[in-house]
Amino acid sequence: MNSAKMSMTAQPATDRQWTLLALVVLIGINLRPFLTAPGPILADIVADTGMGYGSLAMLTLLPMLLMGLGAFVAPGIQAAVGTRRGLLAALTVLTAGSLLRLVVPGGLSLILTAALCGAGVAFIQAAFPGIIKAKFPTSTPAVTGLYSCMIMGGGALGARLAPLLVNNGYDWRAALAWLAAPAAIALCAAFRVLSDAKASRPDRALTGFLLRRPRTWVLMAAFGLVNSGYSSMVAWLAPYYQAQGWSSAASGNLVAVMAICQAASALVLPVLARRGIDRRPWLWLTLLLQAAGFAGLAVFPALSPVLWVGICGAGLGGSFSLAIVTALDHLPRPEQAGALAALMQGGGFLIAALGPFATALLHGWSGSFSSGWIMHLGCVTVTAFLYLHFNPKRYADVMRGSEQEQCEMAV
Repeated sequence: MNSAKMSMTAQPATDRQWTLLALVVLIGINLRPFLTAPGPILADIVADTGMGYGSLAMLTLLPMLLMGLGAFVAPGIQAAVGTRRGLLAALTVLTAGSLLRLVVPGGLSLILTAALCGAGVAFIQAAFPGIIKAKFPTSTPAVTGLYSCMIMGGGALGARLAPLLVNNGYDWRAALAWLAAPAAIALCAAFRVLSDAKASRPDRALTGFLLRRPRTWVLMAAFGLVNSGYSSMVAWLAPYYQAQGWSSAASGNLVAVMAICQAASALVLPVLARRGIDRRPWLWLTLLLQAAGFAGLAVFPALSPVLWVGICGAGLGGSFSLAIVTALDHLPRPEQAGALAALMQGGGFLIAALGPFATALLHGWSGSFSSGWIMHLGCVTVTAFLYLHFNPKRYADVMRGSEQEQCEMAV
């Protein structure tokens, strides 16, 4: 009788987890299309709006800045309105940002829609790692990999869908606005699946504690340097090959290849890395892939574009998901680990936002995007040295504060 009762009570919990996994998929797939979609159709956007490279860089830079700031603002919003209402509001803002692109009159308004989308994504990205660790404590690396995989897969969706719609007669505005559809689906699913949770006030003591740990800043720097490569690829990969005679559809396919390889790597590498707590060998592997990809793009762009883009994408995707897992590894309690991962993303995205702008500046000085790829090769080299610090045997020591701080954290 007792065993039957236990099985009956266990079943809803299992069903609930599968439902939450489905929601992870639906939400994750909407966090990048608004960034990747404009790149393959920039020629159409420029012809209509007259935007220059500096303005076009803002389509990536501004949302990335907001994603970074969102990590610091999101806890207060979450405490004020609750996780469910916060996520629903964020998905509504994301949907509206894409939908408004249907009626943008020019470049400035297009940039503002990018900012609107970035603001919605900012809250979601800040809240989700902690939710994953709390809801899936025994399978955090695998679920984080799935979440990261869906983010990158969404990037492939945007890169492929926009030029496909334009080539089939849609205006570029309508092509970008269609991305509101999957966001609306995710919003409806979240409305049905998510339940209200009692909001807790943001723990300022925890945030201050983490910001006083040098390790937090190392995590930020490593995450930011790697993701600056992603933001530059999203912004300039398609124009790079269009300048070499590629069509918008063909260059969009390259961005999609990058995103698909990102998704596969983001899903597989955390699963492989779960066998041991030391993630560094896998992190260095992702950097090796990025280095090969950026070097090939800079020096031999016409030799094998799909290969360079694919291996670079695999490195970027695996590095993204493993970085989140590594941050979560540093602290045992979900609320603490989630806060550290959010801060890592916050500071990291502020750094990553500079990638497209720096690449645009280098293009202006050199006349080629190759100089930008070389810059990111340097970023990869610096990150390799930062990864030396991530020895799991020292996590407890580097995250330990003074006796007074530990008492405050315990309270």
